Amino acid sequence: MKKPRPPRSAPKPAPAPTYDDLLAIARLVEAGSRFTEFRLRSGDIEVEVKRGNGSVTPAAAVQQSEWIQGVAGEPTVPLPPPKGGEDLPAGTHVIKSPMVGTFYRAPEPGAKPFVQPGQKVKADTIVCIIEVMKLMNSVEAGVKGTVTHVLAENAALVEHGQPLIAIRPE
Repeated sequence: MKKPRPPRSAPKPAPAPTYDDLLAIARLVEAGSRFTEFRLRSGDIEVEVKRGNGSVTPAAAVQQSEWIQGVAGEPTVPLPPPKGGEDLPAGTHVIKSPMVGTFYRAPEPGAKPFVQPGQKVKADTIVCIIEVMKLMNSVEAGVKGTVTHVLAENAALVEHGQPLIAIRPE
């Protein structure tokens, strides 16, 4: 008499890619020059990048959204901000991007910016949004004080650790 076989268990699905996985893939795609199209699907996540004529497309052009129109009252050609905070007074609190994504000064297109230079803020005041894969991540001031500089352009791609907003603490 044959022994009955134990029932087969269903194969485990591959784990969803992490944020770091997606960032690594994006950097490989950006650096690669042997292809004009890239598509990745994993669960509910789908990423597609296409290059025209096989040339490299700037990351900003790939990441643009309808939100690029800007924020009400913001100049169309902003003045260059201080680089990395080296021109800021000692003791200035610099809010840095917690992740790679798109920086937005307002909650929606055409809306009033979260903060302006000269505005007083509390530690829990939302000062901007960083969009990553259609997820909006609110960034808080972290200190009580007065906003002195907005260091990133609205709808611009920002890197992890990039200075966004400067605050003079109280």
